[in-house]
Amino acid sequence: MRDLGVGFQYLVRGQRWVAQHGKQYGFGLVPGLITLVLYIAALVALAFWGPDFVTWATPFADDWSSPWPGLFRGFLTVVLFALALALAVITFTAVTLLIGQPFYENLSEKVDRDVSPDGTAPESGLPLWRELSISARDSLRILARALLWAVLLFALGFVPFIGQTVVPVIGFFVTGFFLTEELTAVALQRRRVELRDRLALLRSRKMLIWGFGTPLALAFLVPFVAVFLMPGAVAGATLMARDLLGEETADEDGQNRAVHPGHPNPMFRKPEVGG
Repeated sequence: MRDLGVGFQYLVRGQRWVAQHGKQYGFGLVPGLITLVLYIAALVALAFWGPDFVTWATPFADDWSSPWPGLFRGFLTVVLFALALALAVITFTAVTLLIGQPFYENLSEKVDRDVSPDGTAPESGLPLWRELSISARDSLRILARALLWAVLLFALGFVPFIGQTVVPVIGFFVTGFFLTEELTAVALQRRRVELRDRLALLRSRKMLIWGFGTPLALAFLVPFVAVFLMPGAVAGATLMARDLLGEETADEDGQNRAVHPGHPNPMFRKPEVGG
């Protein structure tokens, strides 16, 4: 249970770091703002043309007696918009990270250098186009997993009582886990840790991941909040990635410590970062 609090502390530390580095914070806002504008435009378009789409997709309801066609199509329109909104929340981080890959790579590297005892940061040694392709591929794989969970939880939502109490809580924990995976991927990909190993690494300390990701998932329900928290979330995820890998990190008072020494899998202690 202690890891829940530690995970939340990394979230706070990340926000504190960007608050102390205003230039990095300003650059980190750009991808989130771009993504937010794109998503708002898509949702506004859906609000305008969604009813027409539902009407076109349900010609069988034309012959129903009034008021059933209107009620049925109104319900489907609401469901369509709700699903689009849920999809926007789930994919916002992945799309923002993809758009902002150079911004967040730079921010994450600066965090690494700032807290590293020797002032260095791991580098992947890969060209930018290769890093972008790997990031896009992994994001799609994570999105597929998240959508499977979303469908399962949506179905369970119709179970009386459990669907209105337990399922939403589970949903936030699941979202928090995948959100944290996307954010820690910025630092872990530079260390050449593959997706399968990243997932295994995160599962090894679920409480830590939930302590970081679940509060963030709740905050990210408000897109404007997501934009302003994203730079700090990347910074906090970089600090947490160092913890997960057992890398030595300088405390705020300048003292060095190994945040999580002796991880049971040696590949995580000394990841290959060469070309």
